[in-house]
Amino acid sequence: MKAHWKILLWMLAGLATGLLLQGTAQKAPFAGAEVRGVEGGLELVAVAPGGPAATARLKQGDRIVAAVWSKGSSDPKRPEERLPLAGLQDLQPVLERSSIGGLLWLELDSGTERMLTLDLDPRSDLYLWIEPFGFVADIFMSLLKMLIVPIVLTSIITGVAGVGGFKELRRLGGKTFAYYISTSLLAILVGQILVTSFQPGNGAMLGLAQIDVGDLAPDESFLGVIKRMVPSNVVGALADNGAMLQIIFFALLFGYFITRVPEPHRERARGLFEALFRVMLLMAEWVLRLLPYGVFCLLVRVVARTGFAVFEPLLLYMFVVVLALLIHAGLTLPLILRFIGGVNPLRWFQAMSPAVMTAFSTSSSSMTLPVTLETVEQRGRVSNQVTSFTLPLGATINMDGTALYECVGVIFLAQYYASTGDFELTLGKQALVVMMALLASIGAAGIPSAGLVMMLSILSALGLPLEGAALLLAIDRPLDMLRTVVNVWSDTCGAAVIARSEGELGPLEPVT
Repeated sequence: MKAHWKILLWMLAGLATGLLLQGTAQKAPFAGAEVRGVEGGLELVAVAPGGPAATARLKQGDRIVAAVWSKGSSDPKRPEERLPLAGLQDLQPVLERSSIGGLLWLELDSGTERMLTLDLDPRSDLYLWIEPFGFVADIFMSLLKMLIVPIVLTSIITGVAGVGGFKELRRLGGKTFAYYISTSLLAILVGQILVTSFQPGNGAMLGLAQIDVGDLAPDESFLGVIKRMVPSNVVGALADNGAMLQIIFFALLFGYFITRVPEPHRERARGLFEALFRVMLLMAEWVLRLLPYGVFCLLVRVVARTGFAVFEPLLLYMFVVVLALLIHAGLTLPLILRFIGGVNPLRWFQAMSPAVMTAFSTSSSSMTLPVTLETVEQRGRVSNQVTSFTLPLGATINMDGTALYECVGVIFLAQYYASTGDFELTLGKQALVVMMALLASIGAAGIPSAGLVMMLSILSALGLPLEGAALLLAIDRPLDMLRTVVNVWSDTCGAAVIARSEGELGPLEPVT
């Protein structure tokens, strides 16, 4: 059986198994806190570290006076409902009415509110059933992470050192960056047009709670991203999968200066990294044999733990994001492939299916990089000179789906604040969002939910509260999987287009 069909079958099996396990979930989800009845409400006597209550910044001694469902909802079928909690007897009905992955607001006696994203009880049978799948999935993810830094380092050094002189490097680099910037900007504009047309945040009653998300990432400007590109300690950067920009910067310099040293040192250095790169590709090939089974375990864990209640208040927003991603991936990029690269888009997608399906299951363009490299070279027949230069760069700075998502997400929140407060969403501010989304996507790491983290810098630039991004965390996982697919699909399209511009006939055959 061909690899991509095998992956697809195991993906479907993972979805089915996850849904089957989810159907066995107990009705009362885990809140991560122990309470006791006191006069006028409930008092927290213990908070489980890392549980939903701890994530919502609830602490021992807090007093809860009420629970609120569908806070701020304007849907007559699901109106906002407040239930006073006078004692322990009121807590169990609250949990039974909730669902795993659902949102529940708790009102404290101080007047503040905390939003809980309810989770699966780690003491439940279902949790124990899921745990073996999670164990295998974690090992598989660690194997992929293990390959990221050495493959990026050796492939870029090999690619740059093999390009030739500065003139050839400048030509290939110029084409690569022109493609990345152009497609990211096109993706952002698609998102901006759709979110402005549908206006999902206009009049939405989100009932945002005050959640501290400042620890998710620093508020960093684009100049900060440029500064962060230059590593102060190369060894430290190589030890951190999150320091991809620093590793790429060092690899580009190292590869370029290999071409500048005299013989015999130039050929020795180039041969060393070429040999290391081939060893890493052999390791990647071994790891990728486990891909169908890793994908299966990943999807079982994700689907079995994810509830559907969190999606309902944000369905229109999710629809806009998914529609924009589909238009960019199914229309914009295929048009570029056909009319600029001269490549049949349907056949190219079929060839790239292993990389696309891996991106969907891992939600990480960096973790998908070993699969992408092998798929583009072996199934797409693009030369190593092009793939080793373009794809590692693309996995870090070419984030079409992430850029689109950041634009839609920020404008969605801006529409909400504009319709419920004094904030004014002008054309100038929308233009600022477009440019900031482009710049922020360049600095986003190729890891799960990196786009959501980078969104904070854009919200700060607009002067909007950061807690709005916390609400989007509840629905980020499925959208993250889809936008990672778009990121990787764009990388592969870029490799094909650039290979054709370099005179290669490998990427399938010319469109007739």
